[in-house]
Amino acid sequence: MNKKVQLQDLGNKDYKDTWDYQEELFKEIVDIKVQNRQFNSQLPTPNFLLYVEHPHVYTLGKSGDISNLLLSEKQLEAKGATFYKINRGGDITYHGPGQIVGYPILDLENFFTDIHKYLRLLEEAIILTLAEYGLHGTRSEGETGVWFDVGTPFARKICAMGVRASRWVTMHGFALNVNADLGYFDNIIPCGIKGKAVTSMHVELRREVDEQEVKEKILKHFQKLFEAEFKTS
Repeated sequence: MNKKVQLQDLGNKDYKDTWDYQEELFKEIVDIKVQNRQFNSQLPTPNFLLYVEHPHVYTLGKSGDISNLLLSEKQLEAKGATFYKINRGGDITYHGPGQIVGYPILDLENFFTDIHKYLRLLEEAIILTLAEYGLHGTRSEGETGVWFDVGTPFARKICAMGVRASRWVTMHGFALNVNADLGYFDNIIPCGIKGKAVTSMHVELRREVDEQEVKEKILKHFQKLFEAEFKTS
């Protein structure tokens, strides 16, 4: 089992270009698995974690409702935002500067074959990272991601999650609001859920947060939880 994970920080990259790159890496892993099965071989499958920051973008999942985007094409343009309808589960989401997006593309057969455990550990890595800043993040029953003050009128989401898995290979991941401009969320009904507030580390701590430092803390917890070993490529 190969528990080495290749870390790639893509910097600021268009959503669609990043999607295509994810698909490429995903296919690379799946192809090796198919080959191993066909030829009864034991070639190791690689694992990747992509860090990226997207320019302002709204994405709609295949089961999503376009009416959850509250902007016209012209208004999108005026805000310097793009829009993509994409092949993933879930409804509408926003990505943009000041948000740490992480896409683990893992062969779970290198770790454990349990998609629910995978999601819980991703959430745990974020919860433990937030705790280092004195922030108490929790899960919300029946919903993915990380929240504050669940079960109160002040419930708010700080980290969205959405994954796709096939043949135990994962795609997509998490989006943690660090210094994001939350005004962009006002233009959508996030994840199609009305009345759900969003927040950021910047808002909660009332100060600018060092995003590189947050990335390193997430890696530290991810490494421990997944018993993984990171290498930079």
